[in-house]
Amino acid sequence: MAVVLALAGAACAGSFRPAAPGVAERAAASASYSGSLRVSVNGPELRGRSRALLAFRRPDALRIEIPGPSGARLIAVARGGRLTAVLPSDRAFLERDATPAGLDALIGVALTPAELMDVLVGARPAGVRDYRADWGETFPRRIEAVLGDGTRLRATVEDADSGAGVDPAAFDPPAHDGFREVDADEARRLLTGRR
Repeated sequence: MAVVLALAGAACAGSFRPAAPGVAERAAASASYSGSLRVSVNGPELRGRSRALLAFRRPDALRIEIPGPSGARLIAVARGGRLTAVLPSDRAFLERDATPAGLDALIGVALTPAELMDVLVGARPAGVRDYRADWGETFPRRIEAVLGDGTRLRATVEDADSGAGVDPAAFDPPAHDGFREVDADEARRLLTGRR
């Protein structure tokens, strides 16, 4: 039985296509990115799956949008060291530092915005225990990573490009006038639907 499991593991590991010559270097040097992903997070504090729309503009502008059935469930923007997350249907918002702890508290991924950018473009951040990318023509199409705290992050990229067409205003904090401020625990409860 152990031999069968070892062979199955080797077959799965072999299914990660390497990048064509020069592709990984061009992807890592990308100044911007825009993509639609299916994401799975399995960590000590959060387990879940979702579709996500992500965009970034280096050095530190990141936008994460999680769509819902009647509009965005979450719009989170990190820029200039600050994270603003808005939950429109709950008329709630969260503001905090854009640190690994800040992103972990909200989405269960303890990475800086720059490290998350690296993960998306196929560059393994220093604090990640394990990282594998299955490459397409220009960017990874599938990503699996084990973060420093043991969280397993998996992403299937449905569509990605250089993000050149992303409006710079997409990285402005989302409007939240009249919304109530919540802490990270409540924001996560609202996001996951666990009351």
